[in-house]
Amino acid sequence: IYLVALCVTFFSANFMREDMPNRSAYYSLLLVSVAAMCGIVTTSDFFTLYVFIEVLAVTSFALITADESLAGVEGALKYFLLTFPASALIIAGISILMLTTGNLSFESLRAVMASGLPAGPVVFGVALMMLGFLIKSGAAPFHTWTPDAYQGAYAPVSAHLGGIVTKISGVYAVLKTATLMNFFDGRALGLSSGIMFLGMLSIAVGALAALRQKDFKRMLAFSSISQVGYIILAAGLATPLAVIGAIFHLFNHATFKTVLFLNSASVEKAAGTTDMSKLGGLEHSMPWTSWTSVIALLSTAGIPPLSGFWSKLLIILALWESGFKTYAVLALLFSVVTLAYFLLMQKKVFFGKKSAAAEAAPEVSALLLAPVVLMSAIIVAAGLLFPYFYSYVRMTAERIFL
Repeated sequence: IYLVALCVTFFSANFMREDMPNRSAYYSLLLVSVAAMCGIVTTSDFFTLYVFIEVLAVTSFALITADESLAGVEGALKYFLLTFPASALIIAGISILMLTTGNLSFESLRAVMASGLPAGPVVFGVALMMLGFLIKSGAAPFHTWTPDAYQGAYAPVSAHLGGIVTKISGVYAVLKTATLMNFFDGRALGLSSGIMFLGMLSIAVGALAALRQKDFKRMLAFSSISQVGYIILAAGLATPLAVIGAIFHLFNHATFKTVLFLNSASVEKAAGTTDMSKLGGLEHSMPWTSWTSVIALLSTAGIPPLSGFWSKLLIILALWESGFKTYAVLALLFSVVTLAYFLLMQKKVFFGKKSAAAEAAPEVSALLLAPVVLMSAIIVAAGLLFPYFYSYVRMTAERIFL
């Protein structure tokens, strides 16, 4: 959380126009959103979790409209209107949980599910909450707000939203609740199966939709939907190996999507557009932006030895070992689809014939490059030093989730 927020803040300070309205409010909202995310990952009860998720939602709505553009306002309205029902579902689920168990702490839910006693109303309440979390994460089929919000948002805010905000407000909450429900012991089998199905659906819908996109940022938005699907698929399984893979992919997603969205902002600033039909050959004039993007794109597609390869491998192995071989094969196949649309993006944006936009697009300043170079180095290091990162992620999983 801190690393992504630091990179976005540093990038924003050097990207933002001097005449941009509400500059001080922008940084205040970033700080509040970081505080809310820290609250989400440190709380130990569902009501406090809900409060912090709503604080994060309000700040996200305001941040999307930071530059007061028409596209930003439209994206923010879609974000609000389509995620508002999620808030109602979460509070309804919390109410049912309180009425049935008399307690909203995480450990009380774990104890109820571990007791082996009939827990139909509890499972129903949790199902409502998890449906709300899935909507907030932008998972399919609740993803329709995501492309417009990411594309219309002020450029650095897209990195903040796509890199970490929706992953903490939605995906983290799904993963945390899934581990409390003891899915891997066969409890709430219907709910577990439903979450896995929605995870696989997100992978497929996001990847196939990304293939058809002509805008750089919009393709990244659909790619985010697909990558979120891997984490949700692992959360529905919730075996120890799946949880470790999900946490590592959550970390990896934060790094490679931050690089890609910040670089899309740099491309828009330098070339004046993110329309891929008007770009091409940027590698000649923007080599640092191009090659850091290539690193992040290959990691997203799961190409070894980059970090994204290892997290996807852990998730696919967990599925295979648990008998979900069809899901494992599909997850692998859609990684190939991810590679296909990113190769298409690389050809249209960074390589291929040099466009008029590329001719007039100078490399951005070292201050704008610093955050993406740092994140790219982390992507490479996490892949090459995977055994060390695996030990840390496993320790995190045992302390927070398992």
